Amino acid sequence: MRALSTLYTLLFSFFLSRSLKGVRADDPIVISNTFANLPGKLVYFDDTLNVVYHDSIEGTVHLSTDEGRTWKPVAGVPKGQAVLFVEHPFDNTYAFIVGPDKTHWRTKDRGLTWQSFQTPVMAAFVANPFSFHVDKDKVGYVLFQGTVCTNRIFDRVCHDETYYTKDAFTSEPTKLLSQTTKCLFAHSSKDFKHEAPSDLIYCLAFETTSSSGQHQLSGSRLYSTTDFFQNDVNLVDFGVGKQARGLVGLAIVSKFMVAALKDLSESANGQMLLYVSVDANNWAQALFPHASNSALRENAYTIVESTTHSLAVDVLLHSSSTIGTLFVSNSNGTFFRESLQNTNRDLMGFVDFEELIGVEGVGIANIVGNVQEVDGRQAEKQLISRITFDDGSSWTPIKAPSQDVNGQPIGCDTSNTESCSLHLYSVTTPHNLGRVFSSTAPGFVMGVGSVGPYIKPYQECDTFLSTDAGLTWKMFHADAHKYEFGDQGSILVIVNDEEATDVLRYSYDSGQTWHDLSLGVSVGARLLTTIPDSTSQKFLLLGTLARREQKGQGNHVMLYLDFAPIQKRECDHNPNSGDFEKWYARSGTGNQCVMGHKQYYWRRKANADCFVGHKFEDPVAIEENCPCTDEDFECDYNFVLSHGECIPAGPLPVGPGVCTGGQPGSKYLGSSGYRKIPGNTCEKGLDKEKPVYRDCASAQPPEGEVIHASFDFDSPIAQYEFFRDSHTLLVRLKDQTIWQSSNEGYTWTRLDLQGDKFLAFYIHSYTDHRAFLITPSQRVWFTTNAGQKWESFNAPSPPNGFGLAAIAFHPRQSNWLIWTGNVNCVTGVVGDCRAQAQVTTDNGRGWQLVENYVQTCQWARDKDLKVDEKQIICMSYKDKSGDQRNFGNSNPLQLVTGSPFYGKKTTLFNQVVGFAKFSEYLIVAEYQPADGSLDLQVSLDGRNFATGLFPPSMRPDNHAYTVLESSTDSVFLHLTTSDMRSVEFGNLLKSNSNGTYYGVSIENVNRNTAGFVDFEKMIGLDGIALINVVANPDSAKLSGTKELQTRITHNDGGTWATLNPPQKDSVGQTYKCTSTKCALHIHGYTERFDVRSTFSSPAIPGILMAVGNVGETLAPYPESDTFISRDAGFTWQEVHKDAHVWEFGDSGSILVMANDEVATDHVLYSTDEGTSWKEYNFGQNMRVKAIRNVPSDTSRKFVLFGYPARQNTKSIAVHLDFTQLTTKKCILNSNDPNNDDFELWSPAEARAEACLFGRKMQFHRRIRDRNCFIGDIQLKPTTIVNNCTCSAADFECEFNHVRDGSGNCVLVSDAKPLSIDTSATECRDPLADYWYERTAYRKIPYSSCEGGDRPDRGLRHDCPGLRGHSALFWIFITMIPFAFAGLAAWWYWKRSGLARGTIRLPDGRSATPGSGLTFPDSGPLATIASIPYFIIGVAGVAWNRISNALPRIPGINLTRGGLGAGRGYRSVAVDEDAQVLRFEDEE
Repeated sequence: MRALSTLYTLLFSFFLSRSLKGVRADDPIVISNTFANLPGKLVYFDDTLNVVYHDSIEGTVHLSTDEGRTWKPVAGVPKGQAVLFVEHPFDNTYAFIVGPDKTHWRTKDRGLTWQSFQTPVMAAFVANPFSFHVDKDKVGYVLFQGTVCTNRIFDRVCHDETYYTKDAFTSEPTKLLSQTTKCLFAHSSKDFKHEAPSDLIYCLAFETTSSSGQHQLSGSRLYSTTDFFQNDVNLVDFGVGKQARGLVGLAIVSKFMVAALKDLSESANGQMLLYVSVDANNWAQALFPHASNSALRENAYTIVESTTHSLAVDVLLHSSSTIGTLFVSNSNGTFFRESLQNTNRDLMGFVDFEELIGVEGVGIANIVGNVQEVDGRQAEKQLISRITFDDGSSWTPIKAPSQDVNGQPIGCDTSNTESCSLHLYSVTTPHNLGRVFSSTAPGFVMGVGSVGPYIKPYQECDTFLSTDAGLTWKMFHADAHKYEFGDQGSILVIVNDEEATDVLRYSYDSGQTWHDLSLGVSVGARLLTTIPDSTSQKFLLLGTLARREQKGQGNHVMLYLDFAPIQKRECDHNPNSGDFEKWYARSGTGNQCVMGHKQYYWRRKANADCFVGHKFEDPVAIEENCPCTDEDFECDYNFVLSHGECIPAGPLPVGPGVCTGGQPGSKYLGSSGYRKIPGNTCEKGLDKEKPVYRDCASAQPPEGEVIHASFDFDSPIAQYEFFRDSHTLLVRLKDQTIWQSSNEGYTWTRLDLQGDKFLAFYIHSYTDHRAFLITPSQRVWFTTNAGQKWESFNAPSPPNGFGLAAIAFHPRQSNWLIWTGNVNCVTGVVGDCRAQAQVTTDNGRGWQLVENYVQTCQWARDKDLKVDEKQIICMSYKDKSGDQRNFGNSNPLQLVTGSPFYGKKTTLFNQVVGFAKFSEYLIVAEYQPADGSLDLQVSLDGRNFATGLFPPSMRPDNHAYTVLESSTDSVFLHLTTSDMRSVEFGNLLKSNSNGTYYGVSIENVNRNTAGFVDFEKMIGLDGIALINVVANPDSAKLSGTKELQTRITHNDGGTWATLNPPQKDSVGQTYKCTSTKCALHIHGYTERFDVRSTFSSPAIPGILMAVGNVGETLAPYPESDTFISRDAGFTWQEVHKDAHVWEFGDSGSILVMANDEVATDHVLYSTDEGTSWKEYNFGQNMRVKAIRNVPSDTSRKFVLFGYPARQNTKSIAVHLDFTQLTTKKCILNSNDPNNDDFELWSPAEARAEACLFGRKMQFHRRIRDRNCFIGDIQLKPTTIVNNCTCSAADFECEFNHVRDGSGNCVLVSDAKPLSIDTSATECRDPLADYWYERTAYRKIPYSSCEGGDRPDRGLRHDCPGLRGHSALFWIFITMIPFAFAGLAAWWYWKRSGLARGTIRLPDGRSATPGSGLTFPDSGPLATIASIPYFIIGVAGVAWNRISNALPRIPGINLTRGGLGAGRGYRSVAVDEDAQVLRFEDEE
């Protein structure tokens, strides 16, 4: 068992003497009492004279009934038994002493007498094992957290249980629940007011018992009861069903109940989720304006002091240092905004933030001013203080006094608050008991600090005072002091906190003059305190005696200080008496109103010679209601905040009988979109709540109807993208304006930001709600909350014109950005124009040079590439001089890495073409000048590299190649065998599990001139892919025309088959082609106008849609029709004639498509997965080019993008709303699957083999004909029923082998097989007994089959005793797998050698075939202009080329954008799109 002093922290003991000092009649009284140990807890019974001193070292409690003048041990508690002292928070007569076993004590008379009571188990090892009911009629309702242990032979197993009593333990407590972590009454806070049942209790508990005493976090759930778990037992699911597990915390903070749970899904990476309730019944998830890097982590967030109208949470964002960001919520605690960055924290999670007592909206916090140095070099923190007067909406430096305590200049220019302001020590440097800065004394604030750019060490600081709640300050004493307020601020007391002293100082004129008080002994001050409401004239000073003062009676002394004798009279409390002044809080701040009212107090004047008196009466703030302003309102229900305004989230619901006439132009009286913030008391003024008349046409339609809203843009669309996990959408037009919709395209607002034009926008690659708008100047606009508010920073230089990415994002730290801009680049002037990279760690507030003459700079770390997060990797020119615009091949590109923040540089390669981060790999394309070849170098740590190997007959030395994806433990690589322009095709190779050896999967796979391949994996179902092959490889080179055929694989390229054609077309007719040569062929990736229109969706397993034809070869696009497959491509049906664009919604419950051949005025939609289709006319003839849903495909609202028929100089967005088709929500009941709306579907249902990749898998899908919507139901993505016996489908050909006409694997002519000896790999496992000779087959790496026939195994041999290599060697070898993943490479050989090129790399960027722009998979525009002729991506800003650099598609230039689910070449979210590497002809 842990030592009691460790378990309960801080406790206390008493000793002997007491001596009265001789004083004059009008001098303060000083009385000393000596104690052996420092108190761990010194507590006043609220609003009484009784004080408790708990000594945990000796296990004793001492009581004073006269504010500390005299002390004695409490009666009835044996010495050594007082482990913990707990006072009742709602009844000042009750308190409890917890004993070391099952005996404890209670007082009902403020500690005068104590009675013992028994509990069935000992108290739990927590800070407070009690929870109390707030109701004064239920003061005896107490919950007790206990621990029960069982002794075993070698150890002890314990678990917690909770008991309850209704009479404060007068009778034996009753067990409430076992296996608990924490229980509390819903009514256990004065601020948390609600109408829930009085006996409602919440408990964190594990759903099962544990024989070892240790539980899995997944078993931690939240339970509730209204009858002490007798009959009413409820499991709180927070609206997420079975995902509501992993609970780690429960608390009531201000008016909020907060539950914290750990997201246990594989993709969550340990993220914490907060759920908030304001009524103890309904819960809502708290949403923060950030994602990956800013996600809540266990033990990395702190719920700090909060007001009654908002919740404040500080989140640790810097993994290597104690630096956070403060977020403040809206009135219901669900939506948070960023309030203050770089807040100072300590290792325990305490945050330098405190609100001033009694003054609403005013708080003081400390931030770290040298974040980059702390993160990069572990430098000492430079703390800077900030103050807010508006509840965290804005923060400013604390204005420093101009003079020091002696009237001399303070030493810096106080008008420059950035370099000369006041900084104060706060919560993380505790130097007294209780609050740091303030008390109930109105407006009085004291602190220890210094003036300058940041705070000095504590021993070099002085003591400061403000009498106007932090608005102005003065230094009133040199050196650091402890301080306290008394008699509502009429008495100020300080004592030196730097060294031992025998003098205390006090003032009774608000610090204007000070007097010395001799203590009679020299002490090192430990704490200075008074009663909690600071209404007394009596104080306690605890100190440690100087060694010469210690006389064996105890080392510590409690000094009782009584200042009552110095005051002649009690103040006259009549406001007109002249003793009091009317003091307004926040006066002089520009806005005295917070939550709709001003505050003022009557407080004693500084020169009034009287004492306030009225002990235990807290100063009362008098409120004056203010006229209502914008700040007093928030968005009403069904409205969302967009660019500072509340707009409808969609069609608004109306009451019965409203808008039923059907008259055109009719209106109804509805919500204005605003409501007064709950608790706000403003009056008159701005009336934003007043109902307004709204068009009935915009009202929510009756059930079963579809509605739409159209918006016309005056310019073609150049770029569009949703924020991930948001309903907000951005559109950039070719006229360089940006439009925003916060309701999925229902309404649109132009972003008028100081008249700026915009070259592009970036959605943050890793943080869902951040975006950046790039202007031609240095100004960059950004949002951290999905466009609710836009702010700006100045980049260190204008965006570059070299085709380089302007911003590189960090995968974990959302404020860390790398900017690449132009330096000294003037059109027509040759000089030292160059691309320069700079880094910021505070979202653009400050910048530091990284490198000059760069081709690209990136963070070395990626989501799965776990390298030093401060490491930066740059590709830059070796010779750093001259004009970069004129550089040729003679100036090689080097790859250099450096950390921290490029501080210490290392050259990795002397000549490279490009690099990519992909999955857990860093891949570099290294040029070998000796033979003009290109090597791929692979690293797992950003520093050490290994070379990738290729088959001897198919080396890419003089071929183009594209690495496609590696989501199934192997790499697909396309090797070009025909590079004739417009007749490009090649072989598809597949690697073994470590990416080192490649075999031919299929030949003659189609590729386009840009290097993109007709290869697409099905999203969400591993191992299923579709390709197009060239059926006439020989004649195509002569005719210049390729004849394409489609193939599909269901075993990750092991075998390929044609698509089975449907028997009938969509009108019931038989297809003309009926021979065995006939199949379905579909148009693939290389022909796509918008590559986001993929065959499949992550939300709908098994569904595929495509445009194609039934025949011997693929017909031209205008001659094709639209098809669907519901079983992962095994069978197909034609759904409509003509080619269509399509989109999936509501996880597949709605499919929408529009004609893609001609202009149309309608869409077709299906609610039964394509069995039947209905038409909806949106009343406007337009050429539809794309249909978009939110990135997760889970919404029932869609946006059509296109342009008016025969008018491609403009564009249109049409919002389609299907939410009223049905209001019935689907039911998913895994416990009773026969009575819900879902089925379990397996992708192997239509196969001859029952298994896929050696296992049976099942997916939840809505039953096809159910008339319900899925909404936010969390569908479990995969259920693996069991692994299967190995069959032929689980094997593919080994390296240098191909399948012959019979399907057998045979050695390629003139090729050499790999060594038959596999002992090096198979005997690596210390437990392995045998190794098998290599054969012509190898097991598909992703297969998990077991047993059965194993054609990959030859003769068996015993493993040698000596493995032949060190453990380090084998560890390295096993980390090589997937080494080539992520780099799609396409390069050219030229007679003069290697031509200069670009590489489109790591963060999910890929180009749209047929367009000139590129998007990352997540949505931001990665490159603003592309290089003519070859669209290999382009990364950067070249606004002077935008209008005419590239061929344009008439009407609209929609380009690559993203889907978080990994649309494009790959099917895995983290491996977004294949990358392209190429050389470009200088000429």
